[in-house]
Amino acid sequence: MSGKAPVAIVTGASRGAGRGIALALGSHGCTVYVTGRSEKIGDHALPGTIYETAQAVTAAGGTGIAVRCDHADDAQVKALFDQVQAEQGRIDILVNNAAAVYDELSMPGNFWEKPLKLGDMIDVGLRSSYVASWLAASVMVAQNHGLIVFTSASGAAHYSMGPAYGAHKAGLDKLAFDMAVDFRDAGVDVVALSIWMGALATDRLLAMIEADPGKYGYLRDQIETPEYTGHVVWGLYNDPHLQELNGETVIGAEAGAKYGILDEGDRRPPSYRDTHKVAPQGYHPLVIR
Repeated sequence: MSGKAPVAIVTGASRGAGRGIALALGSHGCTVYVTGRSEKIGDHALPGTIYETAQAVTAAGGTGIAVRCDHADDAQVKALFDQVQAEQGRIDILVNNAAAVYDELSMPGNFWEKPLKLGDMIDVGLRSSYVASWLAASVMVAQNHGLIVFTSASGAAHYSMGPAYGAHKAGLDKLAFDMAVDFRDAGVDVVALSIWMGALATDRLLAMIEADPGKYGYLRDQIETPEYTGHVVWGLYNDPHLQELNGETVIGAEAGAKYGILDEGDRRPPSYRDTHKVAPQGYHPLVIR
């Protein structure tokens, strides 16, 4: 592409993983569109707004642009992509991170004993990632360049917090795989991949550890900063052999080790392969059209 700063969209970036990824991309000089619903303190029980994240992106060395967007509303999502196209003329990186996450997700009980609203993660999480990718794909295919990332986790391959969470994560990995099949068929230099993030030092998880150290205290030794995944995305984006990973699900800690990325305190986060004895699912090469 041109010598201009890469243009990224990070969904669900008011706080948590999305905020960290946006900040990391900003530190590498990217123009980052920060989406979410939180515009002011009090919009969410946890701290963070799209404007605070955008300002932090700019302070980190990039250009942060906040866009209020409810990813349950396709019209708002389309308006976001239209805005980015009008203002920047291209989209280089899309990070699909928006998801409907509720506290009840980690509470005891079987899925039918928990609120039905947990199923929202399949709408704002899985479906919303498909919609954003669909909109990004037409732009990226036309410019013959782009990277679509899904923020996933090991719950895609083992039981974790119930079927809504599992379907969300497993679905993200499969979206990356199937989208890559279509990109290869079109012969374009566009890559879709999924990243298994580790346990992240977000306000939500830190509060969970504090509330129940007996259950979650072990995570203190495995935790990653939210920014770590953003640096991994940047490493992937600049990998000259990125096409070889098209459709793959990568473990963020392993990709970070490959690119020599250290986390805060010069730590190298552990891989799920070591801590959980699990790895991403493999898919069969059969294509039926």
